Amino acid sequence: MTTDMSADLAIFERRESEARSYCRSFPKSFVKAKGAELTDAEGRTYIDFLAGCSSLNYGHNDPDMQSALIAHITADGITHGLDMHSDAKADFLRAFEDIILTPRGMDYKVMMTGPTGTNAVEAAMKLARKVTGRRNIIAFTNGFHGMTMGALAATGNAGKRAGAGAVSFSDVAHMPYEGAFGEGVDSLRIIEEMLSNPSSGVDAPAAFIIEPVQGEGGLNAASTAFMQGVARLAKEHGALLIADDIQAGCGRTGTFFSFETMGIEPHLIPMAKSFSGMGLPFAALLIKPEHDIWGPAEHNGTFRGNTHAFVTARVALEKFWTDDAFQKSIATKAEILRDGLERIADAIPGARLKGRGMMQGVDVGRGDLASAICARAFEKGLIIETSGAHDEVVKVLAPLTIPETSFRKGLDILFEAAREVTQTHKLAAE
Repeated sequence: MTTDMSADLAIFERRESEARSYCRSFPKSFVKAKGAELTDAEGRTYIDFLAGCSSLNYGHNDPDMQSALIAHITADGITHGLDMHSDAKADFLRAFEDIILTPRGMDYKVMMTGPTGTNAVEAAMKLARKVTGRRNIIAFTNGFHGMTMGALAATGNAGKRAGAGAVSFSDVAHMPYEGAFGEGVDSLRIIEEMLSNPSSGVDAPAAFIIEPVQGEGGLNAASTAFMQGVARLAKEHGALLIADDIQAGCGRTGTFFSFETMGIEPHLIPMAKSFSGMGLPFAALLIKPEHDIWGPAEHNGTFRGNTHAFVTARVALEKFWTDDAFQKSIATKAEILRDGLERIADAIPGARLKGRGMMQGVDVGRGDLASAICARAFEKGLIIETSGAHDEVVKVLAPLTIPETSFRKGLDILFEAAREVTQTHKLAAE
């Protein structure tokens, strides 16, 4: 039954801060979520190609995670424990060690930070400075690392930085990401020259912080050669390598870590978003043991380590990562996604594909066009957002568990929306 929702939505306009954002693009009140679908208060169901900005890689309300969490709660399991020992934390750490770290030959300590990705980035930057005794961090154009002051200093987007007001962002030098200045410009060579020239004005870095795939920055995907080059420069200059895998990790690009086939070994790995499995707040910093030089409580927080997230994160690892079946399914869907996006790109002059795995999109060249496509898609029953410095990329972040029939249906909706909007824009220009 269709009802007038204006009165219900008025409370948000009246009481919620102007900082709200996603609700402006999707002005509905959502009441139910399952798998790859969201249902609004009027009973309409939408296919979800946003997935909590990659916080719901395993979909909404996975039944096994849901059951485990309900069982934990009804058994009066620990809800909040600061960083005290608990059975839920031990079970998660054992699962992470046995299922993720050991099979990949990886040795990391797991630092529980505050529950958001930006806190994991802050911890990484602080620790790199503590380890090296240096202040400068090398970040990259179009990078996004969070909204707190340290992480924001490493973020390139002017709009995000403007939220801090008239403040200076210090101790971060921004260098070109691969392809940032065009295909004919060697970004690694520029960085190398800047760091080797004693008159460049760039101080010796404590760390390089890089996203292997830039989620908010427009789905720029670094090549293996570029990532290896950054790792080499970090080693040559005595700096640590921070691989920010907050949005690209947990299977989003096809493997658990987005860099694990690249032959690099980051010193620090911030994790968040889908790390909890179920969309619960949970962030952590993976630290090479030799760099875990924190004193007790040197970086802490009341909500470091979400016990409920330990429960669901363990189930996610046990359910999806104990063999290669899930990873193979991601590869299959990545091909479906590429085919669907190529169909859209072919219909828009100058459009091109960007990204990797299940983290791909179409650069349509203009922010107004991309935004119009996403808005039309929402009208047709698909939730999807833009990305990039000018919001010029239509970005697909569907749940990795989305059924193929729903995935193809969503891509068909996106194609129709792109076709209709492109035709409208073309007629308006004539």
